[in-house]
Amino acid sequence: MNVHSVEEVRKMSVVAPATGKVIAEIEETPVYEVPFFYQKARESFGNWSGLAISERIRYLKNLKQLMVDEMDQIAKIISDDTGKVLTESIVADIMPTLDAIDHIIRHAEKVLSRKKVKTPLLLIGKKSFIEYMPRGVVLVISPWNYPLQLAMVPMISALAGGNSVILKPSEVTPLVGKCIEDLFRRSGFPEGTVQVAHGGKEVGAAFTAGKPDYIFFTGSVRTGKIIQQQAAKDLIPTTLELGGKDPMIVFDDANLDRAVKAAAWGAFTNSGQVCMSAERLYVQKSIYGKFLEKLKKEVNSLQQGTDLDSDIGSMTFPGQKEVVKAQLDEAIERGAKLETGLKPSDWKGDMFLPLTVITEVKQDMKIIQEESFGPLLPVVPFDTEEEAIEYANGTVFGLNASVWTRDKAKARRVASRLVSGAVVINDVIITVANHGLPFGGTKESGIGRYHSEAGLRIFCHEKAIMEDMGFMKSEIQWYPYKGKYPLFLKLFQSYFAEKRDWLNFAKNYIALLKRNK
Repeated sequence: MNVHSVEEVRKMSVVAPATGKVIAEIEETPVYEVPFFYQKARESFGNWSGLAISERIRYLKNLKQLMVDEMDQIAKIISDDTGKVLTESIVADIMPTLDAIDHIIRHAEKVLSRKKVKTPLLLIGKKSFIEYMPRGVVLVISPWNYPLQLAMVPMISALAGGNSVILKPSEVTPLVGKCIEDLFRRSGFPEGTVQVAHGGKEVGAAFTAGKPDYIFFTGSVRTGKIIQQQAAKDLIPTTLELGGKDPMIVFDDANLDRAVKAAAWGAFTNSGQVCMSAERLYVQKSIYGKFLEKLKKEVNSLQQGTDLDSDIGSMTFPGQKEVVKAQLDEAIERGAKLETGLKPSDWKGDMFLPLTVITEVKQDMKIIQEESFGPLLPVVPFDTEEEAIEYANGTVFGLNASVWTRDKAKARRVASRLVSGAVVINDVIITVANHGLPFGGTKESGIGRYHSEAGLRIFCHEKAIMEDMGFMKSEIQWYPYKGKYPLFLKLFQSYFAEKRDWLNFAKNYIALLKRNK
């Protein structure tokens, strides 16, 4: 290893949140090894970035096939590590990852290849291009709620662009991190091109301070701000995918049965541990009572557990229970009413929190203003379209939102006025599943976008290239300037006039060319 003793290597116990049992131990990456990770990544970058995009894609195809062959095993690892049910592991973590690989396989070469762009007439005789140059070493720091998808999508995007990658997965779900490490190794990626470091905040901080060439972080607003401060010291570019408090607006002309089912799934899928969860439900007053009764019936029909037919699994991170508890306690103390679920004082001691629908909440309550990341759904009535928009825009977050109505014009009008990175009409969350769409937030929900063409290009420098055949002895704007000003004046006036005067343009351009002889 190196001069440091084996005793310095710490081990992390892996506890299955759904059962409370220790299921594995994982060695934590020692902080003193951080420079060696970067050294290895920079050494491998030269060879990897030198490969043709088509050759890099070949490795991604190997990765995809391995994941397809071992889909069931991967799903079980995700479920053990997170507490989510197997159906959610395969539908919401594995499928989007495979679809992202497919998207990159189909589009990366076209998106990242050299492109010719138009050259202005005033620069006649030249050609213009854009090239996409890999940044170098990309550090990906990923979260625990979707530990496969939210790690691998930025990783494969960075790799397609020619970068080497260091992943620091969440210490809350280290088994998935080990699974990712194993998948890339067995897919044949060159040594050092993909490395995975395991550990908590201390390890993450060391890698952030290690001067990568790009940082892609998904996680909390608080940690995102810390990473941004560190990155700013070294002018390291970042993408920050942070929290959400997504509003769902239901108008009285919506398909109520569909909207009810969407609210239940959008709020409680993965036990509410989704940055794009429907965390605030605004329902028009004329249907509020009817909608609420349907919603309560739907929520009460859902099954929590660990078996194959369960709808909802456990929470993943014990610390998140305290966040949910604090928000719910404050709301109840201030007069909010439980429609489903229990008071926190009546919760069981395990990680299965009651699915909680709560009414009579105020806009300034924590349950409205702060990200819950748990199975809480506050329901608020509204009168007018204007009021709904004001409520929806009334937090520091802006990741996703949904609008429910049969009136297409109204839906599009409201969607355009929501300060949000994405809006879904008559559906929830689903924009993240379309890799042709950019994904990211506004306000404190983050900086930057990934997915789509932008999600490949963020990991590259855009390099502007202009070329001239070099036949002319001199350019018209070069020295000497003697006698050129009046000619340039007439040239630009004829060119930029509302109706271009091509005769005078040509006359003065030729005169300038003669001045260069």
